[in-house]
Amino acid sequence: MYRVIFIIIAVLAIALGLVVGTLNSEPVGFDLLWIQLQWPLGLLALCIFVAGLLTGLLLAWAFGIMPLRVRLRQAAGKNSDRPDG
Repeated sequence: MYRVIFIIIAVLAIALGLVVGTLNSEPVGFDLLWIQLQWPLGLLALCIFVAGLLTGLLLAWAFGIMPLRVRLRQAAGKNSDRPDG
């Protein structure tokens, strides 16, 4: 069931990427101080979206998931020190 949902979402994402790329095909300049790029606007928009998504996921992992895993490990360590009785 999850595989079917994943395939549907992947096909929709590819279709959305094609639509965005087709409707925004004009080249735009992108200056990064040390390199200048001429990319189509749709490609640039999709790359910026992916970079923002990855940055958000990394921040959520670093400031949300990792502290909870540390607390869980500490709680498990405290529970293993107590004798059952």
